[in-house]
Amino acid sequence: MSRQKCIALIAHDEKKDDMAAFALKNERVLAQARIVATGTTGGRVLEACPGLDVTRLKSGPLGGDQQIGALIATGEVDVLIFFVDPLTPMPHDVDVKALMRLAIVYDIPMALNRATAEQLLDFAAD
Repeated sequence: MSRQKCIALIAHDEKKDDMAAFALKNERVLAQARIVATGTTGGRVLEACPGLDVTRLKSGPLGGDQQIGALIATGEVDVLIFFVDPLTPMPHDVDVKALMRLAIVYDIPMALNRATAEQLLDFAAD
């Protein structure tokens, strides 16, 4: 028996509305997975889709990005969806880069915008 897929969700502040809308649109597919999310992003996803199984970690700047990185390194995350805001400076940019590096090293499918995330979920749903 295979384990339930785990999808990590993260969104920068200016992209949290997009993430909530994305989750609502894709609730059926996301409901088939275990979801881990950084704190505020997870809260926004749960507001939009209260029936989803979402484990909220710490806020990204307070260690949530690193918690998700650790889950990637231990093989617990299958897909990373990270809605990045490239126009706003991030004080925790080092953590964001480390998280992306781990996803690349461990060959985890990673979407950094909604268009790619839609494609990843379409592929996973087939």
